[in-house]
Amino acid sequence: MAIWKEQTSVKKDSPLSLTPDQEGHQPQATPDIPAAQEPVRRNVGVDRKNAESVISAGLTIEGTISGNGDVRIAGQFKGDVNVQGSLTIEAGAKLVGGVRASNVIIDGELEGNIDAATRVELRSTGVLNGNLNTGSLTVAAGSRMRGQVEFGWSKDGPQRSDVKAEHSYAS
Repeated sequence: MAIWKEQTSVKKDSPLSLTPDQEGHQPQATPDIPAAQEPVRRNVGVDRKNAESVISAGLTIEGTISGNGDVRIAGQFKGDVNVQGSLTIEAGAKLVGGVRASNVIIDGELEGNIDAATRVELRSTGVLNGNLNTGSLTVAAGSRMRGQVEFGWSKDGPQRSDVKAEHSYAS
């Protein structure tokens, strides 16, 4: 059995052209593809700050999610979510478990507590059945919640210096 390297020749009018290697090695044939037809190349995993993991509609998953990046739930998830990014629960989705995330957007249903979030947005189709502790809270008309809420407070008191609580009670 003979092993050999078959030499291929490329004609000038061929869609392939030769590109020399920087170190002067044997040129390789590469196709001349117009810029509009070039395949899209993405640097997957280069910018992990903006990476988003998705549990798509129709999926049911049990477990724990933790780490950096954003999480979007469109299906069903049972377990705790602890991320330094954002958590979005889409309309029609359901999460059963505790949440620790920088930003939480609820369009679907969350059955569990949210703790130490910087910002929580409960949208018109959102349902929260659990306690909530956040720096900032936005509640849309039509949303529903059952549980205790604390917002605008840090461990040392109000988050903003201009926040004052005044109560008057009628006797």
